[in-house]
Amino acid sequence: MDQAKTYTGGCHCGRVSYRATADLTQVLDCNCSICEKRGTLWAFVKAPQFELLKGADALTDYQFGKKHLHHLFCASCGVGSFSRGLAPNGDETYAVNVRCLEGVDTSALNIKPFDGQSL
Repeated sequence: MDQAKTYTGGCHCGRVSYRATADLTQVLDCNCSICEKRGTLWAFVKAPQFELLKGADALTDYQFGKKHLHHLFCASCGVGSFSRGLAPNGDETYAVNVRCLEGVDTSALNIKPFDGQSL
């Protein structure tokens, strides 16, 4: 059963905001080097389920390793509220930082560890 709901999210200072329709019945806690340092929890959505409402001009792109993912963050406050890249099947996908979504109680989520260090 689809548990998708539409959320708004964004950075700390408000320059970046977006709308995403995501299923938060299970979110990922990645242990790769950047996710560990940022403390992110991820929900993945396909491109049609993500809409950047404002702040394209405020985003700075950071890539590392294989440079498959674009880790975007606000140039003003430094918060990385989402990333983008291609899914293994080639679909454009957004990784939404669940900690940056409005009205979400992260303590009530089913959080699944993801071994990003091994990629």
